Amino acid sequence: MTNDSAPQALPGTAEAPAPVTRAALPELLHTAVQAVGGVERPGQVAMASAVADAVGSAEHLLVQAGTGTGKSLAYLVPALAHGDKVVVATATLALQRQLVERDLPRTVEALHPVLRRRPQFAMLKGRSNYVCLHRVHEGTPSDEGEGLFDAVDALGGPTGKLGQDVLRLREWAEETETGDRDDMSPGVSDKAWAQLSVTSKECLGATKCAYGQECFAEQARERAKLADVVVTNHAMLAIDAIEGAPVLPEHGLLIVDEAHELVNRVTGAATGELTVGAVNRAVKRAAKLANEKAVDALQAAAENYHGLMETAQPGRVEGELPEYLGYAVTSIRDAARQVITSLGETRDKALTDEDAVRKQAMASAESLHETADRLLEGSEYDVIWIERTDRFGPGTASLRVAPLSVAGLLREGLYKERSVVLTSATLKLGGDFAGVAASLGLPAEGRLPEVRSADEPELEQDENTPPYWRGLDVGSPFSYPKQGILYVARHLPEPGRDLERPQMLDELAELIEAAGGRTLGLFSSMRGAKAAAEALRERLDHRILLQGEDTLGELIREFASDSSTCLFGTLSLWQGVDVPGSACQLVVMDRIPFPRPDDPLMSARQKDVEARGGNGFMAVAATHAALLMAQGAGRLVRAADDRGVVAVLDPRVATKRYGSFFKSSMPDFWYTDDRNQVRRSLAAIDASAPPVKPVPKRKGQA
Repeated sequence: MTNDSAPQALPGTAEAPAPVTRAALPELLHTAVQAVGGVERPGQVAMASAVADAVGSAEHLLVQAGTGTGKSLAYLVPALAHGDKVVVATATLALQRQLVERDLPRTVEALHPVLRRRPQFAMLKGRSNYVCLHRVHEGTPSDEGEGLFDAVDALGGPTGKLGQDVLRLREWAEETETGDRDDMSPGVSDKAWAQLSVTSKECLGATKCAYGQECFAEQARERAKLADVVVTNHAMLAIDAIEGAPVLPEHGLLIVDEAHELVNRVTGAATGELTVGAVNRAVKRAAKLANEKAVDALQAAAENYHGLMETAQPGRVEGELPEYLGYAVTSIRDAARQVITSLGETRDKALTDEDAVRKQAMASAESLHETADRLLEGSEYDVIWIERTDRFGPGTASLRVAPLSVAGLLREGLYKERSVVLTSATLKLGGDFAGVAASLGLPAEGRLPEVRSADEPELEQDENTPPYWRGLDVGSPFSYPKQGILYVARHLPEPGRDLERPQMLDELAELIEAAGGRTLGLFSSMRGAKAAAEALRERLDHRILLQGEDTLGELIREFASDSSTCLFGTLSLWQGVDVPGSACQLVVMDRIPFPRPDDPLMSARQKDVEARGGNGFMAVAATHAALLMAQGAGRLVRAADDRGVVAVLDPRVATKRYGSFFKSSMPDFWYTDDRNQVRRSLAAIDASAPPVKPVPKRKGQA
């Protein structure tokens, strides 16, 4: 299919689409930008042109588009014009909603007179994101007793918090049109949601379930099959790409927005964990239907594993599992296999209430078997470690296994038989795409010139050729050197392992005072954020909000509505805060966010690079930190009239050789290490800033 081919009419539509050529792209983009009330940017035009070139070709596009470029329209317009089925995968719910609720409806309507069709669009998520009508009406398989139980009674009755959440969830299930958890406001806890939702392995299936015709998840899948544009998340993309189980409809173009997050999301999807809690749950579930011998074997394996995990020391397990641990995991694997066999033998062909119980028990046993088998295999491409965490109770340890790299998985699963566009505001680290591209499975030998030449031959992709790709930086519409200052506190002592950094706190307090509040504090650890908040609350009159003390959305609303307020948080905030205007004029990073030296996965990846002759520190630790710092610095300038300072309170950015790598990874702000200059600049910005308009409270808020 060539770039100039006309899109086909949707089946059953009477309209014949008008031919859409590449020459018409500027007009289409201009029309779409006007429809959403935006301003056309040179970078947006360049990106749209590059996306159009990539669509339907044997090459892929890695495009960095700075904040304010309007990258959503830059990829939606050429995609809709071309007519191929499109999947857009994003990392955050905010962008998914923006696409489905604002950008796509307006763009489709605006382009309809030219396209002579209205492309359909839909959102698709994993099954567990939708409420399960079978569980709503028939009850939830119990881990405590026999058969099914009423979730409200089992969770403390209608007066208990969980019981109230489940009651409210049931009422909502009767009213909602989507069944999508993200459409429920206010939401419920993870534990309450788990009572009335299922995973794909626990689902009875549309043909066997009494509620299959009404199923929210099935309806979402059907809408996705019919849609021209499917908006999904990175987790769904990871499952589709690496697990060999297609969950997305067939498509000719994949657009990965917020692509800087993809490696972490794929790593998460490919990580297995063997916890004491999961083994115990599997025992309880198996006891309802499996034979006694299989259940006893799994119970014995669970008790042995629990005893070992109580005293297990955290850290990486290199090579094969130690004999004592290998025996315990083998026992779990073999017992899980017995349970799976027993559950299969006791299956009744007639649909009964036991089917839900059996499905849940089978899903638990299969998950145990799969994870245990992978741990015992000890592949050289996996990293195994013991992790001790409080997530499942005080001092609980578990075995975890994750891929050493996901580049190979992505190379094999992402780039075949479709064009892929990966975009973000932060893809060039140290001034080059090479590091991020390699992590995404795009090798250096497949790189093409940034701009396609007129006489460049068409490329053909086969299993013997690397994925061909271009890297394009379309810049930003903002004038970073005029709008922002990058200040590095060269005079401070280098941070150590100790959280007590009195001189850093003194510096931070002075900066906040100079800015008149208006500060987003981004810390490399939650302990560091809490320590700073507690110390400065005693020293400053400014209100300091802390991540975890309220929902992230409410914290951001409060921060945006009061110019004297500060907001402190950690890594998850670095990409989730969007506060244009004078409410945020100072972004502070306490230190370079290198991964912990004892992080098993990161240290293993670093050693692997070094074993192959590379610089493990720069390829893994520095790249990880630079990406976070680039995202953090990107919180400052969100609009054309924003002004402010990014302050890094770690002198190593100024004094170490690798410091230039971090500086060149961040926006091109005016640089200084003069502490007096930056205080004068902050005071001047604060004095000239317009007053912050209070953010209206949501309906129902006090």
